[in-house]
Amino acid sequence: MIRREGRYLLRTNLTETNPAKLWEFYLQLVEVEAAFKNLKGDLSIRPIYHPREDRIEAHIFVACLADCRHVTLRAKLRGKTPGLTPRAALEKFARMQMLDVHFPTTDGREWIFTRYTQPEQDPQLLLEQLGWCLPAQPPPKITAKREMER
Repeated sequence: MIRREGRYLLRTNLTETNPAKLWEFYLQLVEVEAAFKNLKGDLSIRPIYHPREDRIEAHIFVACLADCRHVTLRAKLRGKTPGLTPRAALEKFARMQMLDVHFPTTDGREWIFTRYTQPEQDPQLLLEQLGWCLPAQPPPKITAKREMER
């Protein structure tokens, strides 16, 4: 076994002679591979076969948007909570839920309150560290009057 401490051997077929430029290309390749790994892993975007080209393009667009959000979250976490990965942050936020609470009225209408659950201690602390706050709970919706069943 040959020991080569402090050295990194990079073999390429590129003709660029500047080693710094070759290293930059390699790091870009690593970032692209990490993005695809995230698309398949953390973001759970798997291959889907679409019959139309516009749907294929839309799928790629949504996947790229998801990756952009993931990269943005990673950068935000790095500055505020070093060591916390986007996956771990999303797992903390996943415990929060949005639900609809239905209240029937005596005149046949229904009030629908869309509410999110209050965050537990960990997600609340993370929200505070990131400087984020949850929006106000949305106002209730009132459905139209239904015909009373006989």
